[in-house]
Amino acid sequence: MKYAIQVNAGLYASNAGLIAHRFIQAALQDGHQILQVFFYREGIQHAFRYVLPPDDEINLTASWSRLAVERHIDLVVCISAAQRRGLLCDDEARRQGAADNQLADGFRIAGLGQWLEATLKADRCLVFG
Repeated sequence: MKYAIQVNAGLYASNAGLIAHRFIQAALQDGHQILQVFFYREGIQHAFRYVLPPDDEINLTASWSRLAVERHIDLVVCISAAQRRGLLCDDEARRQGAADNQLADGFRIAGLGQWLEATLKADRCLVFG
């Protein structure tokens, strides 16, 4: 089965992102395909490069980055939601005069059109948060 996943909840406001991550791991283990994980609204907080939780907490951003690299998962951050919340990619950071981008490894910024395309290709769409 092919899944498109959307994460709407903030990194520490809810456990929705952690549940989504665990669902994806289980789905992959069972042989399913994850077409895309789309971070929308407060869910874009998962993509901030400089998230530094205490040592006794899960670094979910780092876990997403590893998942993207190891399992070739497409992690897409909504451009409008990101800009509203100050999350800048390389191009936008340069345009705004920022020192560097804030996007964590494995994530990319795109529009809702990419989410729509993933939902059309997927057998199931799940929204967390």
